[in-house]
Amino acid sequence: MKKFFLFLVNLILFAACYFVYQYWNLTDPNIRNNNLEFYGNVEIRRVNLGFRVFGRITEIYFEEGDIVKKGEVIARLDQEPYEDTIAIAVTQVEIARENYAKLEAGYRQQEIKQARAALNGRIATLNVLESDFKRSQQLITDNVITIQELESIEARRDEAISQKKIAEENLNLLFEGYRKEEIAIAKSQLAEAKANLKKAETVLKDTALLCPNDGVLLTRVEEVGTVVNAGQIVVTISLKDAIWVYVYIPEKELGNIVPGMKAEIYTDTQPDKPYFGQVGYISPEAEFTPKNVETKELRTALVYRVRIIADNSECGLRQGMPVTVRLVLKNE
Repeated sequence: MKKFFLFLVNLILFAACYFVYQYWNLTDPNIRNNNLEFYGNVEIRRVNLGFRVFGRITEIYFEEGDIVKKGEVIARLDQEPYEDTIAIAVTQVEIARENYAKLEAGYRQQEIKQARAALNGRIATLNVLESDFKRSQQLITDNVITIQELESIEARRDEAISQKKIAEENLNLLFEGYRKEEIAIAKSQLAEAKANLKKAETVLKDTALLCPNDGVLLTRVEEVGTVVNAGQIVVTISLKDAIWVYVYIPEKELGNIVPGMKAEIYTDTQPDKPYFGQVGYISPEAEFTPKNVETKELRTALVYRVRIIADNSECGLRQGMPVTVRLVLKNE
């Protein structure tokens, strides 16, 4: 009886083991412990940095492999030519400002007094010539002077009248000040000079190459003393916060994956210490197989690219590193 009982127990254990073995083999090989498991590689975003202006590099403050922080100055160009441009722009602003202030204020009182004095002189001259002309008219009647002499006196009187009118108009112009069009032009010239100064100041700031985000300096493309053009690559930065893993999901697993799903990322270096992330992007298009395949067998071979956004707070994930990604199924 005892032997029969032991035989029965062994038979039950064997059946249980066989059932587990068969279930394991029939289950999707990507599923382990109700988790989806895939393989991929780490991708890190790189930024090629260059100056927005041309010039000669005077300083590069970091070496390859150095950690750089957002806003730090990585390199600098020779500032002297751009400082000279600012000095010229400042002078132009002062000239334009003085010219605009002069036109807006109008003519000086001294100029108005001079014009008034000139008008008074013309009036006095005209009065004398007017009296001479009246006397000459009487003298011509008495045949004391000739007609030619009378005409000469009349001509001088008429010239004095014209000079008086010119003096009056000149005084009126001084009272009215400069024309509105001239003031508007001067105002525009001042605005243009200020804009040129601001542009020169911006260009001077562009002689400093700033780091756009936290990262690591990968490559120094150029060195101190090199004359570079605007936009020419000087250094390459590997950004710290733009890290993801691309994995490829079979079509039959797409229904189990949604954006925002939590992910664990394992490396060969530390297989027991995962990094964490989440599903950020699921490609709407299949890859590596033709889209027009319709057979049931080949449809299951279609794969879709999924991007896992990784948290690399410990800076352990490197470009191209092979990793294992585990995604917890939705029903967990």
